[in-house]
Amino acid sequence: MGRFYTREQLIAERAEWSRAGKKVVFTNGCYDVLHPGHIRLLEAARSLGDVLILALNTDSSVQRLKGPNRPLISQDQRAELAAALAAVDAVTFFDEDTPRELIAAVLPDILIKGADWAHFIAGREEVEAAGGQVLALPLEPGYSTTGILEQILGFQLSSSD
Repeated sequence: MGRFYTREQLIAERAEWSRAGKKVVFTNGCYDVLHPGHIRLLEAARSLGDVLILALNTDSSVQRLKGPNRPLISQDQRAELAAALAAVDAVTFFDEDTPRELIAAVLPDILIKGADWAHFIAGREEVEAAGGQVLALPLEPGYSTTGILEQILGFQLSSSD
């Protein structure tokens, strides 16, 4: 089980992990409705190193990216769910539109995003300049938060007729 870190705590812990020779993997996202695609991506990311950091968009960041009706689950609840996952060692928040500043401060050994973001991976330049790797992992077909929401809303609309 992982634990929650403030940005300052995470940066300090990253230094400790470095001294201990641990390979640190970093990924990020909204993780608004946790689904098997998320779990499989996190497990694949964790398999590449010793420590997996999951940075979650804050509620206000999700709203700017996804609209006023999101997130469905608050940042504190999303952090609690994420920290309970076996693959996740550390959870933190970022309020910016991208995690570039956080990534530049943490400088993970490996930066991971899902293949749907291969065209733009925030923090790529910083990680590669520091000698790290940046990877876009394939997504699990058939799983997306948007797809789940469309299914739920479609079901609700047809069941009320």
